[in-house]
Amino acid sequence: MNAFTNFATHLYVTMHSKSSLNRWPFFYGFVILIMGTIGIFASVPGQTVGVSTFTDPVKDALGLSRNEFSWAYTFGTISSSLLLGLAGKWFDKYGARRVSFFAATGLSFALFISSQSSVISTYLQEQLNLSSWIIPFVVIMICFFMLRFTGQGVLTMASRNMIMLWFDQYRGRMNAISSVAVSLGFSISPLWISYLIDLDGWQMAWQWMALGLAVMAVFIYLSYRESPEKVGLVPDGNLVLKKKNSGSDDKIKQYTKKEAIQTRAFWMYSLMLAFSGYFITGLTFHIISIFNSVGLSKADAISIFLPISVISVITSIAFNALSDILKLKNLLFLMILGGFISSLGLSLLSLPIGYYLLIAGCGFMGGLFAVLVSVTWPRFYGRQHLGAISGLTMQMIVFASALGPILFSYSFKLFGSYSIISWAGLTLLIFIGIGSLKANNPQ
Repeated sequence: MNAFTNFATHLYVTMHSKSSLNRWPFFYGFVILIMGTIGIFASVPGQTVGVSTFTDPVKDALGLSRNEFSWAYTFGTISSSLLLGLAGKWFDKYGARRVSFFAATGLSFALFISSQSSVISTYLQEQLNLSSWIIPFVVIMICFFMLRFTGQGVLTMASRNMIMLWFDQYRGRMNAISSVAVSLGFSISPLWISYLIDLDGWQMAWQWMALGLAVMAVFIYLSYRESPEKVGLVPDGNLVLKKKNSGSDDKIKQYTKKEAIQTRAFWMYSLMLAFSGYFITGLTFHIISIFNSVGLSKADAISIFLPISVISVITSIAFNALSDILKLKNLLFLMILGGFISSLGLSLLSLPIGYYLLIAGCGFMGGLFAVLVSVTWPRFYGRQHLGAISGLTMQMIVFASALGPILFSYSFKLFGSYSIISWAGLTLLIFIGIGSLKANNPQ
């Protein structure tokens, strides 16, 4: 035990020494890129793609209907979004390493508590002598709050922002590598999560993931860094001439969150990112019902995800790389166009062209989301208050994603069709497009 403690202490001191990082044979930013990407992937248990795999076994174990379970998920997600602005301030104050460490630890704890949700619900019902759906509803809602806040919110934001802090002129290209790896990881996650559930049941599946997050928290504490300057390095390292890179922060204004929200660009970019989160989540949540409503099968519904992923990855690679040299405003308009095509495809889904428009639009919009959600804020507002500014945007995205399933559901419930929600989306996109005409880089 002492030997392990001494080794861990030696490793920690070595990795946190400024001089030792300068002596590395390659730029430490590449370690940041790899570990930050793994950190984003580790948030899968708190993402919709990770939680949705547990829907049927968990709701059955808790005795909840699908609607009750969905509302618990919605309330938990909305509640978590309200605190993400605070999490952004933590990032700026305490740094990526500590915030990500506690986020991973918190997600591990949340997964373990979630695995015991049926046990906790039964215990409370017995103690209160009350057999009601409200108790398991509240228990799983609290679990969803913890999963979404620590996973989708804090761990994702902190890991992504850390990568952005370590690169400047190569920010888009590094984000392309990270985004592709994350997209591929997210796309296969339902397979291995489903395998864990089939192997040992949903409770043990969550417990295995809790153990994995606890291990990940240790690696985060050892490898994450707040910024290159704090360890005697500069953004991009030796990828570009040091004299060109070292003064990059001196050439731009470092906006506070208060100053950022007074610019038109912040709201237009944030609204478009939020729209993407809302639309994709609502579509995914009701995909089978949406296709059935126009006479298409479950197989037709499931078939759209692979081509959407392919288009999204290709778009992400291309425009992340180009974002280093292009105006982001051009990419914003392309993303708005992708959203417009998606909404139009949904409204015309009963026609053959609607199917292809929906795939093309969602893939294009999703790929550009991966670009703009990362590179916009440090370029427009500097790196000093990146956590607070991006945290507010993440708050809007998570809140909008929670509203997606509800609004899509009520569109069908009240009007017997999903066309109304698609036309409402088109109207909102026109507003964002007009507002974005003067959404220039505040620098």
